[in-house]
Amino acid sequence: MLFLFLQTMSFGQTITLIDGTTISNGLLRNKIESLMKDANVSGVCISVFNNNKPVFTQAFGQANVPDKVPLKTSTVLYGASFSKAVFAYIVMQLVQEKRIDLDKPLVEYLVKPLVDYQIKGWKKGYQDLRNDWRYKRITGRMCLTHTTGFPNWRWFEADKKLKIKFEPGTRYSYSGEGIYLLQFVVEQITGKDYETISQERVFKPLGMLNTSHIWQKRFGGNLCLGHNANGKPYDLMKWNEASAGGSMSTTLADYTKFYTALIQHQGLTKASFDEMIKPQVRIRSRQQFGPNALIDCNDNDNIQLSYGLGVGVLKTPYGPAFFKEGHDDGWGHYSICFPDKEIAIVIMTNNDNGESIFKELLSNAIGDTFTPWFWENYIPYK
Repeated sequence: MLFLFLQTMSFGQTITLIDGTTISNGLLRNKIESLMKDANVSGVCISVFNNNKPVFTQAFGQANVPDKVPLKTSTVLYGASFSKAVFAYIVMQLVQEKRIDLDKPLVEYLVKPLVDYQIKGWKKGYQDLRNDWRYKRITGRMCLTHTTGFPNWRWFEADKKLKIKFEPGTRYSYSGEGIYLLQFVVEQITGKDYETISQERVFKPLGMLNTSHIWQKRFGGNLCLGHNANGKPYDLMKWNEASAGGSMSTTLADYTKFYTALIQHQGLTKASFDEMIKPQVRIRSRQQFGPNALIDCNDNDNIQLSYGLGVGVLKTPYGPAFFKEGHDDGWGHYSICFPDKEIAIVIMTNNDNGESIFKELLSNAIGDTFTPWFWENYIPYK
């Protein structure tokens, strides 16, 4: 019944923007279709929330361009770093249960030195850190705020080795490695693998039946492919090990269920939710990735761009907002919530051009002109 509700809810009358104005569902649909055509975007899934509830949930375009397969709200997409928001939600539950302290060095939860663990598969171990004692200071808070000093992923480094590139806790630098370290420790604390943890704490309770961190064969008949700027599909990702940093497959319908629970802080106390979306570290880099990530500036001082626990945060005349992105070849996702207004949006696209419409789409759909689009590298197609 909930799935049918999500499919049909988009035919209501109007959507309220953060400034109090409204847009009709029909006009928003027309705007999305126009943007997709102008920017050559294969497919877009979008949920808009008013009063912290989804009021517009719809899919546009194609899941597979060569085969002309339509994209639906029930189509399975690669969630990329949307996975990290789910992980932060789970970690905050463990904090509430006093099973983990975000300010306790993670090594103190382990039965042997971190560098002595042999970890198989793509995840690798921590032997590269054996001669750098600073790893012993890294906490869960540093992992969730991306201040561990780790690179995003070790395989992006010239020597493919894990290293601490600056003093832990001193600077924001987006790091999937930091998220995975915390995942590893959470698995040791709970005695469960992360897929099991996610299913027990999030996916099954929320009825997210088509969501998993590990590829499921049943997804194969209902899947979405990522596409390059010319509409050519990339090879399909099929993860066989769970990664809190970015292995989740999901649908718009399913992720809308999670995002509804998050913004209504179901499963979290108000104190835990407030701590999650509170600024923990100020971000002053010109851009989030690339050479500009090492250049500090005051470009985003007007929104006090910062990071919370697993989500980015910023200030606006309409109150604080928190956001989370997802990106990989062929995929561009974004979500942002304005808690004081109880207005939010989730956008998922399956094309390298997708992020080029975010600036205009956010403005039209919810009145968000505050997302730091240049810092995010959401360069408008125009």
